[in-house]
Amino acid sequence: MALTIYREKDANLPRLRNTPVAILGYGNQGRAHALNLRDSGVKVFVGQREGAGYGQAVSDGFEPMPIGQAVQQADLLIVSLPDECAGEVYEKQISGNLRPGQALGFVHGFNIRYGFIKPPDHVDVIMIAPKGPGTLLRSSYEDGNGIPALMAIYQDASGHAKRIALAWAVGIGSARAGIIETTFADETEADLFGEQVVLCGGVSALTKAAFETLVEAGYAPELAYLECVHELKQVVDLLYERGLSGMREKISNTAEYGDLTRGTRVIGEESRQAMKKILADIRSDKFAKEWIDEYLNGGETFRSLHKKDEGTPYEQAGEQVRSLMPWLNK
Repeated sequence: MALTIYREKDANLPRLRNTPVAILGYGNQGRAHALNLRDSGVKVFVGQREGAGYGQAVSDGFEPMPIGQAVQQADLLIVSLPDECAGEVYEKQISGNLRPGQALGFVHGFNIRYGFIKPPDHVDVIMIAPKGPGTLLRSSYEDGNGIPALMAIYQDASGHAKRIALAWAVGIGSARAGIIETTFADETEADLFGEQVVLCGGVSALTKAAFETLVEAGYAPELAYLECVHELKQVVDLLYERGLSGMREKISNTAEYGDLTRGTRVIGEESRQAMKKILADIRSDKFAKEWIDEYLNGGETFRSLHKKDEGTPYEQAGEQVRSLMPWLNK
């Protein structure tokens, strides 16, 4: 399917002029959106409860206020709260303060796709999802560049929802790279799938299994970590910059031959079937319901799994390897 891509060089891309914006949640993404929009000349309010995000917002020169108050001050509302608590915050602090003519914006489609947030008919519902962490969104903007973002329109109450979304994307610098039009469902499902099978779940499981295989065979943990974890960044950077073929041009012939002849032994048909099952769980709402139920029930399983790898030989070897590079701490 052909994608529509908007760039800064395209004529008549809109800008946010005289449109007050409220950033609801001053975390990694919220901070980057707030700072980039402010630097683009937009009037920005920050809705954030007291805590780490509150102090950071004050340090950045904002005057954070309760989320409900921020909603009342702005025309574009950017929800950058964690997926698991956004629905609860929406019901308690956002929904009752919405008025006709406002645009409700999201940086990820999770809560709209799965129905944990059900906006009223009289507001626009839009999404700008940068394809990278907030730290990268901010640093790229400061360097005069930008990172691509996905744009979606779920509800166009005003007749101008797309124009507002494009203006938002321009304001955070993503038009310098590319604004790619999609849907809330496609963004959410593909994003969760990528996180689970490659970026987080897949990489974590693959590197741990490889590390443990070498250690069990008698190799030093630090050597195993260097070969199976540390060097991953170098290959991923090449893949990021050059693509698969370009990466293979930069590695040794020995490494490439091993790649071409052994990779499918590790990621074979069994792995593909597991990926299809994971995608099915995402598309059927099973994963989303499981995760929100876990959060609402106190998150005991989540916390237990989070701590599971702490202090393992994998982590201990990583600490030793990173100690060789003290500049990483900077």
